[in-house]
Amino acid sequence: MRKSRIGVYPGTFDPITNGHTDIIRRAAKIVDRLVVGVARNDGKGPLFSTDERVEITRREIAGFEPDIAERIEVRPFDTLLMKFAESVGASVIIRGLRAVSDFEYEFQMAGMNARLNTEIETVFLMSADRYQFISSRFVKEIGALGGDVSHFVSKEVAERLTERFSQRAKER
Repeated sequence: MRKSRIGVYPGTFDPITNGHTDIIRRAAKIVDRLVVGVARNDGKGPLFSTDERVEITRREIAGFEPDIAERIEVRPFDTLLMKFAESVGASVIIRGLRAVSDFEYEFQMAGMNARLNTEIETVFLMSADRYQFISSRFVKEIGALGGDVSHFVSKEVAERLTERFSQRAKER
């Protein structure tokens, strides 16, 4: 009997987009268990705290088909990705590619990670056509300026963004 294949899909997910959930759903089909690692990256000045991003991501996954959702776990991490992957017993790191512009950075990261641990492979999944242009950064910029982000994120995430931006506006 073969060992269970565990994958890690890391990101800041600030906010989680439809592109992210597409990659999560597809990644869950190629591993036995998927750990979505929500990176604590205070240096990026996240819109949502790590705990909020973990909670939002868990809610998004709870809406998946039960046979997929039950094999996905969401965990925060604040270590080197390779250390996190080792700690959960992963043999695969999943990375999503939207466009050619993502490739150079991701290629370098995969090379560095391979030097850190030759037992953990990086697998790239191409974004579906309809999600290739979506990025969390653009979603936040559009939302901050009052634009409609409902095509890029779930209804719940769009509501959370609207709430957060109106909260920030009141604080000014």
